[in-house]
Amino acid sequence: MRNYLVYATYGWLALSGTLHFLVDVVSHALRGKHPPGPETTLYYGLNTAFSLGQVAFGLLGLFLARRAMDLAAAPPVLILALAAGLGWWAVTFLFMGYWEPKLNVGIFCALALATLVRR
Repeated sequence: MRNYLVYATYGWLALSGTLHFLVDVVSHALRGKHPPGPETTLYYGLNTAFSLGQVAFGLLGLFLARRAMDLAAAPPVLILALAAGLGWWAVTFLFMGYWEPKLNVGIFCALALATLVRR
């Protein structure tokens, strides 16, 4: 069960980060939803950095889980994952007005906490 939780935790993060990038950056850019300007640059920059961090951390976690499951499920690694999740959650509450990123990061934090408790 622990292995499935570890894969689900990091897989969810990589998937939700990828989908966030596709929805909030790529689709908005293709549709020309935002007029050119500094606010648009900041919008794209925030969402790109947010999603890139999630994808990179999620893929790193999946790689680590595949190579060394005991290390990926170790309490310090899961506590670090929870700290990163809480940081992303703070960013969503401070700078993002819509609820989807909050939900996605909340699911990641719940999965990481379940993995930590289940170990």
